Amino acid sequence: MPPVSRMRLCFLVVTRSWRGGAVGLLLCAAVALPPAEAQFRAKPRKPVALTAAEAPRESPELPAIRAMLFQAATLKNSYKESEALAVYQEVLKASPSHYLALWQAAVLSIRIGARYTDDTRKSAYFDLGRHYADQALGLRPEGGESNYAVALAMFSQATLLRAGARLAAFRDLRSHVYLATERRPDLAETWELRGRWQYRVAHYNLLERAYSKLILGGMPAGGDSREAISCLEKARALAPQNLQFCYDLARMCRYQGRRRRAIEELRAAAKITPLTSEDLVVSRLCRQMLPPLLRADARRQARLGRPPLVESPPADASRTLVDTLQKKP
Repeated sequence: MPPVSRMRLCFLVVTRSWRGGAVGLLLCAAVALPPAEAQFRAKPRKPVALTAAEAPRESPELPAIRAMLFQAATLKNSYKESEALAVYQEVLKASPSHYLALWQAAVLSIRIGARYTDDTRKSAYFDLGRHYADQALGLRPEGGESNYAVALAMFSQATLLRAGARLAAFRDLRSHVYLATERRPDLAETWELRGRWQYRVAHYNLLERAYSKLILGGMPAGGDSREAISCLEKARALAPQNLQFCYDLARMCRYQGRRRRAIEELRAAAKITPLTSEDLVVSRLCRQMLPPLLRADARRQARLGRPPLVESPPADASRTLVDTLQKKP
């Protein structure tokens, strides 16, 4: 039925049921409000086209930014992390939402801060790294790199917190560290951080466990020593020349009673040449850890009537770096 016929029918029904001024009111309403389908026939809806500025798209990377990213990566690979961080910060001045620059700046800030013994400087760098990491996470909430950066920042900041806040941080970073390994299983650092987190949670003391259960709603799921060692082994397989991974894995194996596995890792570490002053410190720690483990293994093998492991001569892989550092004024 056409709209006009419907309006007339409504008028006849109303005039028989009502009297007075109400008739004129209803008639005006009928004329002013045509049926909905008539409106859509008269004015068909058209799709709204977005302008070029409104359409979601990624802006092309400028040649100058690409050049700065290459420079930053070169400096980082040359272990000039402070200079690399400065270049990434220049990239962020030109492009504040650059994902790669954000998460790389976050990781470098945390690494630089970890070298300081002063808690004030540590905290300043850790906070800066957390700032960059949160921005990267806002751009890509499911990104493996952004979640790794946030987890690393939270793990580092937790070392400066009191017990309750530290346990809350360990609880909150769980989802980030797991998502990092799921999204970037090819990145050795994600597995190393996940292993450290799992081992730390697995070795909560009684007070930490009680606080987590009573105040924080329960222990974080995933704390397991065997899984932690497995994660460190994955990190070692991805980065076999990383001395820190060797040292961490050897310590975990020693604490879990896997003495020969720890000896194997420490002997592998002795064959790696240190490249930085941090590597030199870790190499010395590995060399210090090895003789007591060899003596303990020899005593055990003697009780069992088996030949002990042959103690290898002291490693001199770090002599080149030692000589270089001693020549510096």
